Amino acid sequence: MRISLLIAALILAGCASFDGRGLTPGQSTAAEVESVMGAPAEKRQVAGETWYFYPRQPYGRTTFVARLAADGRLIAVEQRLTDENVAKIIPNTTRADQVRDLFGPPWSTMRVDRMDRDIWTWHMKRYGDPGIPVSLNVQMSPDGVVREVYIIDESSRDRGVGVGVGIGF
Repeated sequence: MRISLLIAALILAGCASFDGRGLTPGQSTAAEVESVMGAPAEKRQVAGETWYFYPRQPYGRTTFVARLAADGRLIAVEQRLTDENVAKIIPNTTRADQVRDLFGPPWSTMRVDRMDRDIWTWHMKRYGDPGIPVSLNVQMSPDGVVREVYIIDESSRDRGVGVGVGIGF
């Protein structure tokens, strides 16, 4: 009995659409979004909209956001871990809450007392899909301002060689 319940749960989980496939902007409701995509990892209020974040970390290397209007209807489903969004982060200007709005919850967070920094990390692919697997590391000072952005190439890790340092902003 337990095995059949487990199999049924796995089948139902497999039916979830990670990218919102099957949802219709302007028509689908918040309840339909959750029915198709599952419970969001985080909900944020941004510019009069409610954003549902669906990270597929670390191996999916994507984070989708379902943007809902004030009436609860779907505006759009967007993949947020993109080179274009990374380019929006401006060191010494962008704030932590803006980074959170761009990418949703990080895969990991770390406090480095010696540097007086909080570091948020996401795994993504640069230059599209399939792309170069990288980790995006955003370092913030205690005042919540982004100070450094580092992209670390993880492609060599996949080949068992080690991690190379990518681009730092």
